[in-house]
Formats: sequence, C-alpha cells, structure tokens
Amino acid sequence: MSPRILAATTGRILRQLRHDRRTVALLLVVPALLLTLLYFMYADQPTPPGQPSMFDRIALVMLGVFPFVIMFLVTSIAMLRERTTGTLERLLTTPLGRLDLLFGYGIAFGAAAAVQASVAAVVAYWIFGLETAGPTALVILIAVVNAVLGVALGLFCSAFARTEFQAVQFMPVVVVPQLLLCGLFVARGQMAGWLQAVSDVLPLSYAVEALQEVGAYAEPTGTMWRDVAVVAGAVVVALVLAAATLRRRTP
Repeated sequence: MSPRILAATTGRILRQLRHDRRTVALLLVVPALLLTLLYFMYADQPTPPGQPSMFDRIALVMLGVFPFVIMFLVTSIAMLRERTTGTLERLLTTPLGRLDLLFGYGIAFGAAAAVQASVAAVVAYWIFGLETAGPTALVILIAVVNAVLGVALGLFCSAFARTEFQAVQFMPVVVVPQLLLCGLFVARGQMAGWLQAVSDVLPLSYAVEALQEVGAYAEPTGTMWRDVAVVAGAVVVALVLAAATLRRRTP
C-alpha cells in the first residue's frame, strides 16, 4: 500500500459520505432512535438487587452491535455501486491498489463509526443513564473496531453480489447467525457443544464479550484486550480476502 494513495482514497470516500445525507442520517440518527426504543421497552422491568438493569445489559451490547450491522449494510451496497457504475474499473486503471481501496474504506468508515459511537454513547450514558463499571472510552473503542469489522465483511460479501438486493440478502447469512450466537440471548457456555464451537469462530462473539468485560470491571482486563485483538485480526483477514475476491465490475 502507498500511504499517499491510501490517504487520498480515504479522503475521497469521506467526501462522498459527507454529501450522502441519507447515509449520514442512517449512521447517526438510527442508533440513537433504537436506543430510545430499548430504553422505553425496559423502563418498567424490575431489577434484582445488586444486578445491572436489563437496559444497562442490553444497551451496552447494542452500542457495539448497531455499528457492526449498519456498516455492513452501507459498505456492501456502496462497494457494489462503485462496481456497477464503472467507478471501480476506472480507479483500478490508476496506481490505486486493491488494498489501498479497501483499507481506505476501512479507515473512512472507521472515522464515521467513531462519530456514530460517540453520538450513541452520549444518548445512552447522559440521556438514559446507562451505567458501566468500565470507562465510556473503551465502549466507544470496541464499537469502532466492531464497525470496521462490519465494513470488512461488507466489502468481502459485496464481491459475490450483482445487485443491491443480493447484497442485502447476505445479512441473514453473515450478520444474523452472529447476532444469535454471540451470547446476547443465551450465554455461550450454556449452548449446545456444536453451537458453542460455531460461536467460538465468529468474531462478533468476542466483541460482545469485550463489551461485557467493560460493563463488569472498572479496569481493562486481559480478556477484553484479547477479544479486541481477535476482532482486529478478523478485520485484517476479511480485508485481505476482500482484496483477493474484488472484481473490477459486475457483469
């Protein structure tokens, strides 16, 4: 990769994103609205003494899940549009390399995810009173890494889609199983053995565990840093796979 080309690519993607008001609204407004919905869903639920409220447990995980889901959707469609409009084919005739393009997407949407996570954290912590033992900054960090994971998987899956409808169809295949097996609904240790084995290879499981560590402990734990490293490694692997499968255009 060339640092100069990577920086130029990141800037181009950020400029495109800034002029797409609907996507900006999706990134910034939708997570806050969904957190509001969660708050009122669990507002009247009883909380056992000494236990975190249902909203605290669910909202903490959702702060990491929402960026993952939204970035997967936005990125897979954005890359598909670059192929179908011929933009990608023109770009790849320049000195721009595939890794420059894909890591540019990762950095640009990672920056957008940082803003998204910060807005969602403000809503959760200062408006709805979310309480975690660990610092808010770590929650935002994990949310950003999770968002970049969504970007990487979206770029990889977009190579196998010919239309935007097909790109959206990858969500039930790639995103939903991770949501079901990440430990949000049933603790991973309580799953059937084969389900736990599947969960152990899904990166979202480690992101959720990292968030739960922040919720339970005031200081960063070794488990949390290990989980963040696993998710970051999955990001790199997904971006490399995306570069290997990237097509110049959609036939």
